[in-house]
Amino acid sequence: MEISLAAEKVFHIGGFPITNSLLMTWIAIILLVVLGYFAGRKPQMIPKGIQNFFEMVVEMLLNLCDDIIGDKKVTRRYFPLVATFFLFILVSNWMGLLPGVGTIGFHEVNSHGKEVFVPLLRGGNADLNTTLALAIVSVISIQIFGIAAIGFVKYGKKFDNFSGPIEWFVGVLEIIGEVSRMISFSFRLFGNIFAGEVLLTVVAFLIPWIAPLPFYGLELFVGFVQALVFTMLTLVFIKTATADHDGHEETVSQTV
Repeated sequence: MEISLAAEKVFHIGGFPITNSLLMTWIAIILLVVLGYFAGRKPQMIPKGIQNFFEMVVEMLLNLCDDIIGDKKVTRRYFPLVATFFLFILVSNWMGLLPGVGTIGFHEVNSHGKEVFVPLLRGGNADLNTTLALAIVSVISIQIFGIAAIGFVKYGKKFDNFSGPIEWFVGVLEIIGEVSRMISFSFRLFGNIFAGEVLLTVVAFLIPWIAPLPFYGLELFVGFVQALVFTMLTLVFIKTATADHDGHEETVSQTV
């Protein structure tokens, strides 16, 4: 049994290496596109089948996001991004639990001359590159939404404020906070999903067939929770970034 922290290369397209996690990510994207196409191909006033299922998921997620933002009009502005995060992460997490993922592959000789097993498919979020890409998109989107909401100059003062030494130091801490947020986003998702796949692999190797079943149920729940946590944290940070802090402080001082 071999457990690799990095995703394994399965083939090349030109000079570009394709890893098993990247291949699984493409499959997840294609699956979401196909399901979305069939769900919205012939919309009906009284939905049924796949349209009914998608409308139920979207409505539940929209209500949850609205509870955080508190304004339905504002929620709809950010909903496409956070809904995409949730659906993609959830589908990727659950697809990593499908039979054959991590167990079907081929053998090759590595650089040390040892024959190792290379799985053809690996969960997309069990690769740090995927989760880091999601974290970068999330953090950059937060900055863009913040600038669009309160203006470039006012938003930039949060990071670059020379009105005093304390304000400047707080700005440096804000920059460090944005970088650490990106790191925590990526490692939290990667760590939980990768650890779950390792746990299932070890249990299936030691006691196959029956013993892994309870752990599959646990990983289904963990996959859902991680998708929800990533999505809700992104939404909370968007709400914080788009808040006019100066206006809020003036209102509080006037009230006092």
